[in-house]
Amino acid sequence: MIVVALGANLDSQAGRPRETLLAALEALKRKSVRILALSPFYRTRAWPDPSDPDYVNAVASVATERGPRELMELLEQTETLFGRKRSERNAPRTLDLDLIDYDGRVEQGPPILPHPRMRERGFVLVPLSDIAPAWRHPVGGESVQQLIESLPDAREGMETLNR
Repeated sequence: MIVVALGANLDSQAGRPRETLLAALEALKRKSVRILALSPFYRTRAWPDPSDPDYVNAVASVATERGPRELMELLEQTETLFGRKRSERNAPRTLDLDLIDYDGRVEQGPPILPHPRMRERGFVLVPLSDIAPAWRHPVGGESVQQLIESLPDAREGMETLNR
């Protein structure tokens, strides 16, 4: 299973963050990336500065003929297409697309697989559990539910949005 995490907390030319995520998925479809499953959208409190606008986050499972490096390049191109400016780490952004897992591969990259910080991100794990409750971490073998339970505040500041 190939897993992509999506997030945005600034408006883009496509509209508000939720519309941006939907438009980004459409842009990926036009580049031969099939969306197999999409989690609900979540409003997530911004971190590290909670005074920044809230994020909208989701996770998708996708299928593509592209390898991990080519897919990551496409994700970065799509971020740029929607106005992503890379400045300081964890800064607000119009679009963030992260390659979380690529068929269970463990690689030092680029890109590093599985995503090196996914274990600490409730905003990735909770939506991942919605679409793939049987998913297991390729390195440690923990279930997505075990990873969520290891984060005492995994769901803190998260609210499900209607599609």
